[in-house]
Parts: sequence; structure tokens; C-alpha cells
Amino acid sequence: MGTINLNSPITFADPLPEATDVVVIGAGVIGVSTALFLAEQGLRVLVCEKGRVAGEQSSRNWGWVRQQGRDADELPIMMESRRIWQGLAARIGEDPGYREQGVMYLAENEAELAEISQWLGVARAHDLDTRLLGRLEIEALIDGRPGQWLGATLTASDGRAEPWLAVPALARGAQRLGAVIREDCAVRALDLSAGRVSGVVTEHGRVTARAVLVAAGAWSSLLLRNHGIRLPQLTVRATVARTAPGPLVFAGNAADEKLAFRRREDGGYTLALSDFNEHFVGPDSVRYLKPFIQSLRASWTHTTLRPSSPPGYPDGWRTARSWSEDERSPFEAMRVLNPTPNSAAVTRMVERLAQRLPALAGIAVIESWAGMIDVMPDVVPVMDRIPGRDGLWIATGFSGHGFGIGPAAGRIMADLIQGQDAGHDLSRFRFSRFTEGCKLRLGPSL
Repeated sequence: MGTINLNSPITFADPLPEATDVVVIGAGVIGVSTALFLAEQGLRVLVCEKGRVAGEQSSRNWGWVRQQGRDADELPIMMESRRIWQGLAARIGEDPGYREQGVMYLAENEAELAEISQWLGVARAHDLDTRLLGRLEIEALIDGRPGQWLGATLTASDGRAEPWLAVPALARGAQRLGAVIREDCAVRALDLSAGRVSGVVTEHGRVTARAVLVAAGAWSSLLLRNHGIRLPQLTVRATVARTAPGPLVFAGNAADEKLAFRRREDGGYTLALSDFNEHFVGPDSVRYLKPFIQSLRASWTHTTLRPSSPPGYPDGWRTARSWSEDERSPFEAMRVLNPTPNSAAVTRMVERLAQRLPALAGIAVIESWAGMIDVMPDVVPVMDRIPGRDGLWIATGFSGHGFGIGPAAGRIMADLIQGQDAGHDLSRFRFSRFTEGCKLRLGPSL
């Protein structure tokens, strides 16, 4: 299975409290990780999920837990996250499927090798175990077509997990510590008065709280817009597939400029295109064109524009942009954002797989799916309080990099909400950077 079974019965159905200390909006990896750390510290926390825990991008990603290739400001947080992943089974009382089998970036020519080698300086500055491999070293690790890759960078301490298993396991761990988690419970509105948040209004009633965290992934901008808060956030569709079990050609995680692949616990492989994402044009595409111009230029060769965002999507042309707290919200109209995978992309994956790894030629693709990745203009997240709204926090826009870094992001948000030091320099991830008039520095591409 590749994603959460959207037709499964509701698993998390805790009674809705009248009051709590913190409400977390969104039960993806960031939201449930934050709940875990808040519950560990004895706070009352409610997680409201409009659909299913990990129903959207948190169960649809590649499953990589990687330090390699991270933005330099993100890397210390990711290194902490890796340490959390290492002890997560003991922490939550069940195995999230984390395995350290390395991440390898592969280069087919000198230009690509020069590009991936640039990151070695960042790795050295942080004492990371990334190293450069030559052709023979690659061929000793990967049973591929001889001469396919000229060189590679390998971070052996990187790992992976199965997202649709790991995130619900995190949620159950938080629940065992006292967190309240409620699926099919959309937050229609924030309860704001006198410049601060005092709770949320859900489809099942009002809950008072002293703090609220918006960790709603692709839906974050829409929720905040209804309260007059501007967050420049767009989405791209990424298609992923999994194969039937096949020969062991490589135990780890790898990607070149055109194909990403990793061995799964079931003996099959997760596949994705490294050079293809799709953006559905909607009102926010126009509204936020200026802040996104720089990243659009950088990703132009591997981003395909589609003419219209489908009905009900966060940036759909007919999706409501404002509603009252007693009205049915867009979050109830689309419980789970479940985009159709691109069949042509899957065909290309199979072709490229056969070219690179002949031992897997003809292997059956038994499932494909797609996810909508929430993207910020500079391709790094927002982790901050929202100015002028005391008690309102945001952790979103992880731009396709959120699964691996999720546990540390959750720890950070839990500490920030309690007025404690984050333990990292978060200035790069401040909310205000989009309104300060300064040029944004782009992080690594998706």
C-alpha cells in the first residue's frame, strides 16, 4: 500500500473537549509531532484533522529522511530530526519503520557532478558524513547499467521510513501520552478577539485554547486568508508509484536528475520523477506571482503549468475565499486532497527505471498516487508566531521537505508555543520575510 486508505473507518475519534491548552490544526507529520512533544511536557493538546491523519502529503511523499541537499539553515534542524527518528520507536512505543540506509545523489555528467558537489562544503561545515563517490564505488553499491553514472554524493547516515505507517504511529504515540486527536473535524475559523487567539470553531463546536498552531499544509493559506492574514503559498502536484517486489539492486535511497528510487520494506521500489512537477493555475497563482517569480524561474524546466486548478482544491477558481464560522467550509467540502496521479509520468518512471537498472526492467507498477506539495516562494518553511495575533503560530510550507524534518519541527514548535528557546536560529523561517521587501534567498529545489 502506498498511501493512507481513505475509505478506512475513522481511527482517531477522541471526544472534543470544551477547552484545551493548545489546538493543532492539521494531522500531518508536523502537526502530530508537535502534539507528541506538547503531550510529553504535560500540556493538554487537541489535534483537529478535517480528513484523515496523514491523509494528504504526509503519506504521499518519497519517505526519505535526509540531511543531504538541505538548505544550510535547515540542516541543523534536520540533523536533530535524524536523532529523534533514531529514538522514535522507544519514544512512541511502536516501530515507525525508520531505517538508516543512506541517500545518494547521482550525476550522469561533469556538469551534474559539479552541481551536487557544491553541497559538500555545507556538509563539512556541519561535520556530516557526506562523501564523494566515483563510478566504480557507485557500481559496487548499485546494480545498474555500467557507465550510467559518473559520480555521486552519499550520506550514509540518512534514512527512510514508510510515511503512511510512520505518521499514524506518531499520532498514536501522542495519543497514548494524552493528546486528543479527532479526524473528520474541520476547523472552520479561528476564534480571534482583541488581537489574540482564544480558540477555534470546529464543525462540531467551539474549543477554547490559549494557543493555536496552523499546520494545515496546502490548506494553511486559505484558512488564514479568511481572517485577513496573507500567506504566499502555492501547491504543485507530484506523482509517485510503487512496484511489485523485485531483485535487490540497491538497499538505500537514490536520485539522479531524472529519476528517484528507493527500496521498500516489502521488497518493491518507490519511484518518482526528479524533473517533473505540475502547478495548477488558480487565483493565488496570479495574486502571489511577484514573490514566486524567482523560484518559478529556477524551477521552470521541471514545472509544468496546468490551465486550471480543479474544483475544491485550495486554490480552485470556485473555492470559497471567505465564509462565516457557522457555514460549511471548503475544508468540509474536500476532506482529503486526493489528486489523480499523472499516468504519463508513471510511464516515464518505468522507462527510466529500465534504462538505469536493467535488473528491474519489466517490473510491475502495482500502485500510483499523487500529492499536492505546499510550496513557499523561497522553498523553505515558515515556523513562527503570526504578528499581531498573540497565541497564533504557524508551521507550514515545508516545500516537499517536511516528512524527514517533521519530528524536529514539532519539537521546535512545541517549545516556541511554551515560550521556550527553539535551540536553533529560526530567522530564515520567520513569517515576516515576505513583507520586508528584501530579496528572498532560495533553498534547494523540490
